[in-house]
Amino acid sequence: MRTTVEWIGVSSNDICDRDRGPRIELGTALTKNDDVLVIGLIAADTDADETEPTLLVTDDLFDDETADALTAALRAVGATGKAGQVVSVPAPAGLPVRLVTAVGLGSAADAEDAENLRQAAGNAVRTLDGAGPVTSTLGAADLSAAAEGFYLGAYLFDDFRSGKSRSDRRPPSEVTLLVPQKTKQAKSELEHALVVADAVALARDFVNTPPSHLYPGEFADRAKRVGSAAGLDVQILDEQALADGGYGGILGVGQGSSRPPRLVRLTYAPSGAAKKVALVGKGVTFDTGGISIKPAAGMEQMTSDMGGAAAVIATVVAAAKLGLNVAVTATVPMAENMPSGTAQRPGDVLTQYGGTTVEVLNTDAEGRLILADAIVRACEDEPDYLIDTATLTGAQMVALGTRTPGVLGTDEFRDRVARLSQEVGEHGWPMPMPAELRADLNSRVADLANVTNHRWGGMLSAAMFLKEFVADDIDWAHVDVAGPAFNAGGAYGYTGKGGTGVPVRTLVAVLEDIASAG
Repeated sequence: MRTTVEWIGVSSNDICDRDRGPRIELGTALTKNDDVLVIGLIAADTDADETEPTLLVTDDLFDDETADALTAALRAVGATGKAGQVVSVPAPAGLPVRLVTAVGLGSAADAEDAENLRQAAGNAVRTLDGAGPVTSTLGAADLSAAAEGFYLGAYLFDDFRSGKSRSDRRPPSEVTLLVPQKTKQAKSELEHALVVADAVALARDFVNTPPSHLYPGEFADRAKRVGSAAGLDVQILDEQALADGGYGGILGVGQGSSRPPRLVRLTYAPSGAAKKVALVGKGVTFDTGGISIKPAAGMEQMTSDMGGAAAVIATVVAAAKLGLNVAVTATVPMAENMPSGTAQRPGDVLTQYGGTTVEVLNTDAEGRLILADAIVRACEDEPDYLIDTATLTGAQMVALGTRTPGVLGTDEFRDRVARLSQEVGEHGWPMPMPAELRADLNSRVADLANVTNHRWGGMLSAAMFLKEFVADDIDWAHVDVAGPAFNAGGAYGYTGKGGTGVPVRTLVAVLEDIASAG
């Protein structure tokens, strides 16, 4: 069986080039230049007396005889349409391609879900190493989801591979998405999807760059380059400017490293914007834990401890490229947390930007210290909304696993951010901040301690700490992505190993929602 999506007309190609992913364009028919056709496969519905999976293809893509031959070939190799399954067969004689790849979409209801289509596109493109031009019918089902899935599924970071290993994966460089017509709306949807996907890929690039090459000064310089290219106003505070300004949290965390800290601010300010949003992202370019040193096993993954910073930089760049009608400033503290003779000690007291004193009971709870400085500075701009994001606590993974960000903050805005995160497929989940946890942050000698004296509700206590630095009249959300920002396991869907780019799509969705609804 097959289900069809009608299309009419043929127009010239609309090609969108991106540096970090394949070239993706719109099409309305197969051409002789195509190498692989990717189609969706919907699992049989036994309740509806269906005995074989259903091909999801565009109308008139091929005739019934070709459809029957393709269905038989797929059935012969065990294709069921189960979500995540990818099966390839030689193309029937009626198709001008070498190979047909069918990707499972699950049930008919699952096939209508944008995230499932996004995952399906990613699953498909990851199997097509060395393939020539790829054409897919998934774009007819959901153009944006298919574009994001193919772009991010094909993402490859090989900047540090030599020639002998660089060819171990060769994703397709060209993907054509078949749509009913090349309308202005379709072109706009594709361009939007590619801007967002490219922002995710930019964040992945930052996270995947090793700490030997991405330290605070270099991170700041790269942020300036991408920000300036997008037309943003960029300000960088070096260690002297941080000292002059009283940024005790950033300086305290960074003082153990030979590579001094930075604070970067990137501003997008379109004329006539009714709302102002502050973004803050944790930028610890490597985290040893400092004097409270981490275990050696798995410490290499702390190259990802600047995932929050990567996300907010990429997001404000995307906001500018999309021309969103909302003012956005990203305030990004950057430091390297190292043990040395100059490192801060457990028991030290530092003075945060704005004057609050903090007793550092654990130097491995450093992210909240640099975020506190940045949050106070961001609040001075009097934004309507403030979102901070960070790979902040191992407790996030204990509570929610490695793929579900925790969202905390002022109740209404927290729930709004979580809902939008779920809609775009990043799965943010609202979490509480129980009032009784606040007393556990009291210090013996200072205004606050940076950790509690127990391990219960660590993600919640960290957010409670940050809340102390957020101005009372600002709607605030904190997004903990300790697990979701970095995939230490095998590739899945459109997510490879390493940096994931979470929560860029959430942040962009929130900015768009604020721009349209206030």
